Amino acid sequence: MAGAVLAAGSAFAQQKISDDVVKIGVLTDMSGAYSDFTGSAAVIAAQMAVEDFARNGQVAGRKIEIVSADHQNKADVGAERARNWFDRDKVDVIVELVTTNVALAVMDVAEQKNRLALVSGSASQSITNERCNANTAHWVYDSYGLASGTAKAVMSTGRKNWYFIAADYAAGAAMTKDASQVITAGGGKVVGVSKHPFPNPDFSSFLLTAQASKADVIALANGGQDTITAIKQAAEFGITGSKQSLVPIVLFINDVHALGLKTAQGLTLTEGFYWNRDAKTRAWSRRFFERAKKMPSMAHAGVYSSVLNYLKAVDKTGSDDAATVMKQLKSVDIDDGLFKGRVRADGKFAHDMLLLEVKKPAESTEPWDYYHVRGVIPADDAAMPLAQSKCKLVQR
Repeated sequence: MAGAVLAAGSAFAQQKISDDVVKIGVLTDMSGAYSDFTGSAAVIAAQMAVEDFARNGQVAGRKIEIVSADHQNKADVGAERARNWFDRDKVDVIVELVTTNVALAVMDVAEQKNRLALVSGSASQSITNERCNANTAHWVYDSYGLASGTAKAVMSTGRKNWYFIAADYAAGAAMTKDASQVITAGGGKVVGVSKHPFPNPDFSSFLLTAQASKADVIALANGGQDTITAIKQAAEFGITGSKQSLVPIVLFINDVHALGLKTAQGLTLTEGFYWNRDAKTRAWSRRFFERAKKMPSMAHAGVYSSVLNYLKAVDKTGSDDAATVMKQLKSVDIDDGLFKGRVRADGKFAHDMLLLEVKKPAESTEPWDYYHVRGVIPADDAAMPLAQSKCKLVQR
């Protein structure tokens, strides 16, 4: 009798999985400026999450499938792919979503189609602030957390006057705004902002203008290949190692790898994940390296974590209904070996962030051993207080 009841319960759970499959879409930059810290390796991270969740590749008795596509860092391309995935291919959740303009567009489609979007690679805090919706979670980092770490750390050394070189898109504006608030609150001053197109192969005019400003800090509010190019050219102009400090608001370990420690040494940065932090992160990252042939960025770690915890929520509820799964995600403490935290009412996955300094070449003991951990920014400090939120989901 008990067996019959269990079987019936299992069958009931299985009936709540739409289309007899749980389908995950990895929508990312496969070939552009951000593909090194996202790209095809983000698909590997999603595959690892599925494998670690269930050896048989099933959740709630139903098959798990992964599909992937390149959004080309274009909002219209990303939105169209999302519509096709949701309508034609019955995708349940889209993950990764580097490039804020793409993430915002796909979030809107997910809300319209009542599916989920779990963002890992985009920076703007608008994703869980004024543009939040009930179908989206923001997993790894945002402009508020980056500014809370890097800008505060640099300000504490007495460097008060800042000049920003910012990408002319949503994330560039968000990083500039959030860092500027930290700077002015600390008694500092933003003496200028230059906006550059995306992507941009030549930063000479922007760097020379920033250099001439005599600002204590030249801050880079961009990402990926643009950040790499700007740092390389800053070294050529003699900015690196001068009285002016070069500070990237967001920098990924893949960027440091591309730059080399000789060029990147001494940079201060904030990340949500570092592969060499502890035994658990090292073990997972070395598995990732075997397949991707590079160590994971925080975006890769975020894809793994978001997919793994999504599957746990589907399994717990026996459903792939968007509202049901999101309610479950927001109801539990997350501790998956890579991150510890909680998804808040606004969809922000709040967890500790790491304040890092790039090592000198002589300090690195093995390949990809690039960072000193200089501090831990507690989750409550790394995420914007809900009392300040403009998100419609936050109870007043």
